[in-house]
Amino acid sequence: MSVESSVSPMTTVTGPPSTMAEKEDELTPMLSQYLELCGAHTDALVLFQVGDFYEAFCEAAKGVARVCEVTLTQREDSTGTYPMAGIPIDNASSYLERLVAADYRVAIADQVEDAAEATGLVDRAVTRVITPGTVVEEELLAAGTTNYVASVVEGQQGVFGIAAVDVSTGECFVTSVPEAADVAEELDRVAPSELLVAPETPTVSPADAEAGWMETEIDAALFDREAAVDCLSAYVDPDRRLSTDAERRACGAVLAYAEYTQGDDGPLDYVSRIRRYDQQNHLRLDAAALRSLELFENRGLGAGDTLFDVIDESASALGRRCLTRWLRRPLVDREAIEGRLDAVEALADASVVRTELQDQLATAYDLERLVGRVSRGRANARDLRSLQSTLSVVPELVEKLAGIDALDPYRERLDPLEGVAELIDSAIVDEPPTELTEGGLVKPSFDDDLDDLRTTEREGRQWVAELEAAERERTGIDSLSVGHNQVHGYYIEVTNPNLDAVPDDYTRRQTLKNAERFYTPELKERENEIFGAAERADSLEYELFCEVRTAVAAETERIQSLATAIAELDAVCSLSTVASEGDYIRPEFHAEAADNGIAIEGGRHPVVETTQDSFVPNDADLLAGEVAIITGPNMSGKSTYMRQVALSCLLAQIGSFVPAEAARLPVLDRIFTRVGASDDIAGGQSTFMREMSELTEILHDATDDSLVLLDEVGRGTSTADGLAIAQATTEFIHDELGAMTLFATHYHGLTALADEREGIVNLHFAATREGDEVTFLHRVAPGASSASYGIEVARMAGVPETVVDRARSVVESAPPVADSGGNPTETTSNAASNTSQPPTKSNTETETTEDSSTPTDTPSEQASAVDDDRASYPGEEQEPDTRDSDDRSSYPEEEFFDGTPDPAVDEPLDEESMVRVAVALRALDVASMTPLEALNTLDELRSELRG
Repeated sequence: MSVESSVSPMTTVTGPPSTMAEKEDELTPMLSQYLELCGAHTDALVLFQVGDFYEAFCEAAKGVARVCEVTLTQREDSTGTYPMAGIPIDNASSYLERLVAADYRVAIADQVEDAAEATGLVDRAVTRVITPGTVVEEELLAAGTTNYVASVVEGQQGVFGIAAVDVSTGECFVTSVPEAADVAEELDRVAPSELLVAPETPTVSPADAEAGWMETEIDAALFDREAAVDCLSAYVDPDRRLSTDAERRACGAVLAYAEYTQGDDGPLDYVSRIRRYDQQNHLRLDAAALRSLELFENRGLGAGDTLFDVIDESASALGRRCLTRWLRRPLVDREAIEGRLDAVEALADASVVRTELQDQLATAYDLERLVGRVSRGRANARDLRSLQSTLSVVPELVEKLAGIDALDPYRERLDPLEGVAELIDSAIVDEPPTELTEGGLVKPSFDDDLDDLRTTEREGRQWVAELEAAERERTGIDSLSVGHNQVHGYYIEVTNPNLDAVPDDYTRRQTLKNAERFYTPELKERENEIFGAAERADSLEYELFCEVRTAVAAETERIQSLATAIAELDAVCSLSTVASEGDYIRPEFHAEAADNGIAIEGGRHPVVETTQDSFVPNDADLLAGEVAIITGPNMSGKSTYMRQVALSCLLAQIGSFVPAEAARLPVLDRIFTRVGASDDIAGGQSTFMREMSELTEILHDATDDSLVLLDEVGRGTSTADGLAIAQATTEFIHDELGAMTLFATHYHGLTALADEREGIVNLHFAATREGDEVTFLHRVAPGASSASYGIEVARMAGVPETVVDRARSVVESAPPVADSGGNPTETTSNAASNTSQPPTKSNTETETTEDSSTPTDTPSEQASAVDDDRASYPGEEQEPDTRDSDDRSSYPEEEFFDGTPDPAVDEPLDEESMVRVAVALRALDVASMTPLEALNTLDELRSELRG
């Protein structure tokens, strides 16, 4: 089955225009040709070459005019009037970029024969189909980026095959994932621009809808084993290189689609390295980790630098693309990691050599994309000179690396391809034109016949140049001139007053207003020689150029291998530059698997430290399987601390030095993050549901070799439920998973778990307060925090003073309550009114390393109290109140909230209501509540007391 008949159905803009289809038998030959091409490419908007423009007609023309902001005109003939819009061929890239960005597939129908030689209608054919995932035009691709089209196939026993190809570079890879949930994760890591789907393909939604992919529906028959293997066999032995039918079907389908979009009848020769990889051979990062660690995209307000921005000191597009791959798939093979670290260390210590290497690498062109164009037969002469220029740098790179043992693996792969370099240098002129058929491409010395033709042309032009002086002397006409134009060729021009002196051998060629133009037999003969030699030379040059290009294409695999070596060398130079200039150190890895903790001294966040005037380093000491519960004020640095620990581990596993004074690390299999709060409206998920979905993946997939970051788990629901979820999660990770975990929370009650379980520890971030001013020290210390300073943070954020003052008054007037863990909380916003800790002489409070109060109940007892209390909530049968309604001796008079006696004290209060209110108060996390939430909660509790 052909791909053309298997892609997405047509729309009003794509497919045959209905107004033309109704008059198919009456259309002019050109419009019939357009209609036929539209019918063959129903998924695409067809741009049809007419002279120097690409034209679209009917509804497609309206789409082009709207998206490209060009004038909508019309074409009239005997069959009717048709809307028409066009874009100039010489400047098509900018318009094509707009169309692709608007999610159109664009079929380019070029003239495939010379209009001067055509008899009748010039033949046209679709030479390529441009889609988001198959763009190859240099102008439409950002330098140093990847651009994949991917496919997914469900195989036997629920195993899925995933394949992707970058059509611009020829990179192709395939893998298998064991479960449907892993498909989206792997695709998020691949980040394709386009995903091929069939009616039976499982629905796969990107975790990030804004950065998602375009779906292209194709017929399921393209995923059939027989069709896929038939296509794949032209590239590799599918049974030896790929392990499952799902992989073969996915890879065959995506390659068939790539061939279709490039207008090729056969395989893409430059897709010569189909690589299969196993997920287990890389540190796995799901979409949540990629997003929350801000590896490639910063989602904050005024989005700034990312980790990639910090480590990208690459000199070439090749190195930039390599760094991206390394960061998306860090290593888990310790030997491979140490090999990269050796290379980084060697170059970090050799700053002069590193600088010289980077200067030379900066002159390297993007070999991967260059060889892709060469192999497809679309490279021009400038592309070949760019290739030769890059090859000329290789011997210098080899020389610079000599003697540096750690870089031998890179030096040995730097193939200079002397034959290719010499061929291009001897054949192609130093500064060739972009056009291939107008001459000036090939050096005359490259071919004897070409040299003879160019000599004839040159000598003829020289004879013409000398003709003017000779004819002036022969005729005595001082104003006589010799010229040339494209229509009439060479001529001798004589002004009207001198026509009487024209010799008899002059033949009139053209009459002007004030002069006549002539030619002589000798001039005519020379003209024929010059034009004939030039035309034959131009034609021969094109033939010779194509031969050279074909010879270069035959070395595609060697050029691609060289490109990989240059890319990795550039990436290593980049990491060594960052290590040297950023004061990074080489991490060590544990020799024994049992000793698998994280020990970092003076660790820093690689991104944050570049954006701040100063940064407070912190240690991290996390034993294997240990859970650290981190408490402290908002804005104190808890999230930054957790991220910097994860980023140091990740950097180490791509072979990079890390921002710290010392680091002894494990080799992790995965990094999980549950950080930040956001909803997914399009996906139908609330903030809490998304939080629970991310938590679910962690609790199912984390192992004792994983690092887990949790930030405020359980905050999206009621305090009682949230605390219960947070406690159960902590216990499960500690008891069942054994994953190293950093858990930042405002549920201070969780800190009591450290007393119950040996592998749970408390950390906190300290702050000082003087009056209304809070200073965050950004320093981590052992023990639990005693306050969150929520009201102070609200004031610092710019919340109106009226709201801040009211919030303080609510807290100050409320009776002492317990936090979510049953600990007495600070009920005032200044030290003077805090009775739990007397103020110092300087009226300054400082966080201590231990909690300021001892919990009255363990978290388990608190949860039990909440659960037991639910049996007495309204709506269920309760014991009747048998107390004397006038007996209030056990309930002292109290003032509630606004300072006035509560009328509820005049009514009897049953003991069950008091218990329910007490339990609810104990479960409250006042520090995390907004003022409005606090007021509403207090009102609900007072209503509960009133019955």
